[in-house]
Amino acid sequence: MTDPIADYLTRLRNAVAAKHRIVEIPASNIKKNITKVLFEKGYILNFKFDDTTNAGQGSIKIALKYHPITKEPAIRELVRVSKPGLRKYASTDTMPRVINGLGIAILTTSKGVITDKEARKLNVGGEVLCYIS
Repeated sequence: MTDPIADYLTRLRNAVAAKHRIVEIPASNIKKNITKVLFEKGYILNFKFDDTTNAGQGSIKIALKYHPITKEPAIRELVRVSKPGLRKYASTDTMPRVINGLGIAILTTSKGVITDKEARKLNVGGEVLCYIS
C-alpha cells in the first residue's frame, strides 16, 4: 500500500456512504492520532484500538456518528490534501480554513497531529494531511 492515510480516509468515506455503524481499519500510530482528533472534534461516536488481531500493529474500530432523527452522517466530506507524490505544507500565515472555519484541517506538526485551529493557537506549521467537513 502506497498511501495508508488515503486508505484510512477511503474506508471511512465508504463506511459513511454505506451507512455502516462500525468500521475496522488496520492501525498505525498516525491513524490512531487522526482518530483521536476526529473523536475530540465530534466527528465520530467512539473508537477502540485492538492490538490483539493482526501480527502487526492491530486494528482500529471506529463507531461512526449519525444524527439521531435525520440519520445524516457527522462526516460529510473527507479530502486527502498532502499525498506521497506531492506533499503540502502550511505555515501559520498560509494555514487553510475549511468551509470558512466550519470544517477542520488535520495537520502533522512538531507538536503532534492537531487541527488547523490548534496550530494557529500554538503558532506552528506543518504538513496538511486532510480536510474534514
